Amino acid sequence: MQKSVRYNEGHALFLSVVARKEGTKRGYLSKKTTENSRWHEKFFALYQNVFFYFENEQSVRPAGIYLLEGCTCESMPVPKVSTAGKETFDKQHYFLIVFGHDGQKPLELRTEEENECDEWVEAIQQASYSDIIIEREVLMQKYIHLVQIVETEKVAANQLRTQLEDQDTEIERLKGEIIALNKTNDRMWPYHVNQEDEDPDIKKIKKVQSFMRGWLCRRKWKLIVQDYICSPHAESMRKRNQIVFNMVEAETEYVHQLSILVNCFLRPLRMAASSKKPPISHDDVSSVFLNSETIMFLHEIFHQGLKARIANWPTLILADLFDILLPMLNIYQEFVRNHQYSLQVLANCKQNRDFDKLLKQYEANAACEGRMLETFLTYPMFQIPRYIITLHELLAHTPHEHVERKSLEFAKSKLEELSRVMHDEVSDTENIRKNLAIERMIVEGCDILLDTSQTFVRQGDHDTSHCLCNSISHVQLSGLVVRLSSP
Repeated sequence: MQKSVRYNEGHALFLSVVARKEGTKRGYLSKKTTENSRWHEKFFALYQNVFFYFENEQSVRPAGIYLLEGCTCESMPVPKVSTAGKETFDKQHYFLIVFGHDGQKPLELRTEEENECDEWVEAIQQASYSDIIIEREVLMQKYIHLVQIVETEKVAANQLRTQLEDQDTEIERLKGEIIALNKTNDRMWPYHVNQEDEDPDIKKIKKVQSFMRGWLCRRKWKLIVQDYICSPHAESMRKRNQIVFNMVEAETEYVHQLSILVNCFLRPLRMAASSKKPPISHDDVSSVFLNSETIMFLHEIFHQGLKARIANWPTLILADLFDILLPMLNIYQEFVRNHQYSLQVLANCKQNRDFDKLLKQYEANAACEGRMLETFLTYPMFQIPRYIITLHELLAHTPHEHVERKSLEFAKSKLEELSRVMHDEVSDTENIRKNLAIERMIVEGCDILLDTSQTFVRQGDHDTSHCLCNSISHVQLSGLVVRLSSP
C-alpha cells in the first residue's frame, strides 16, 4: 500500500484564507467531476500559482488545491450535445487547464460570461513562477545596463572635472604672464618717452650704428652662405640632386617606352589574334610580350611616387619608394628568362607575310620614331642594371650619416643579387635551348644532349675539334662538331 504524500497543511490553509480575501482572481466556476462527468459549481480563488476551490464563498476550509506551475490554460469550444440541451450549453463558456505530465487528467471549467472566461484564462496563464523568473532576469539585465551607464557617466564627469581644473590652472598661468608683460611695458614706457626727447644728433648717430650693424650681419651671413656653396658638402648635394633629377627623367622615358610597347604593339596584336584570319596566335603573343603590361603598371606607380617626391624638393626621400618597388621586381626574372625565346618566336612569326606586313604598319607609327619591336622588347633588359648604376652614383654622394644611407645600400644589394640570379638563369636557359636545338638536328637523337648538366662550349668544323679530355664529349653532325663539357 502506497503511503500518502505529506505536505504542510497548516500553511496551505493559511494560503487559502489569503487567496479567498486577496487572491488575484476570485469567483464561482462550474467544475466537471472526473467520476460521473457532472458539473458542480464551486467558489475558486487564485493566489500566485496555487488554485483553491471551496464549496461556497463562506467556506473556511478549501475543498481542493491545484498547483499551476508548469500548466497551460486555454479556451475550449462548446462540447457537442443533444438538441434538447444545446440551448443551455450555448450560454456557457469553457476553458481547460492542462497539467504538464502524463497521467493527470485536465481540469475542465466553465463560466456564464465570455469576459469572465477570458479573465480567468489570462490570470491562470500569468500565474507561473517561471514567467516571473524570466521577467526578473530581464529587469536585472536592464538594471545592470543602467548601472553601467551611470558608471560611464561618472567617469565622464570626473574627466570633465579634471579638464576644467586644468583649464583653470592654465587660465591662472596666462593671467600671471599678462601681468608680468604689463609690468615690463610699464618699465619700458619711460625709455620710449626719453627717446622722443633725445637730441637730433644722438638719433642720427644711433641710426648710423643700426645701419652698420645690419650691414655687418648681412655681410657675415653672405660669407657663410658663399663658404657653404663652395664647400664639398654642397657640391655633393648638388650632384646628388642632379642624379635624382636624371633618374626621374630616365624613369619618365622608360614608362613612355613601355606604354608604346603595350599600346602600339601588344594590345593591337591581341585584337588581331582574335580576328577571323589571325596573322598570329594568342600563344605567340603571350610568348613574345609575356608580362610587359604588368611591368608597365608597376613602373607607372613608381614614376608617380618619384614625381610626388620631386614636388617636395628640396626634401628628397627615395628609400621608401625602393622598399615598395623591390618585392615586385621579381617579375623581371620571367621577362629576362623569356627574352631570347620571345625574339625567336617573333622571328618565326615574321615569316608569315600577313604578320610581317601588319608589324611594319605598327612600326611606322609616329610614336615609334622608326624603332622596331625588337628594340622595345630589349628596353626592360637594361632597367635593373640602370637602377644599380643610379644607386651606386647616389650612394657616392650621400653622406654616411644620411637618414637614407642604410636603406639605399640595402636596395642596391638586393638589386645586385637579383641581377646575378637573372644572369645565371639566362645563361642556363640559353645553354639548354642550344643543346635542344642541336639534339633536334640529329636524326637518331642524342641522350647526352638531353642531360641538363652538359654545358655548350662552342661549335666548329671537324678539323678544328681535337685534343679532348675524358670529361668532354663530341657530337659530329653534318660536318660540324659540337663540344660539350660536363661539370
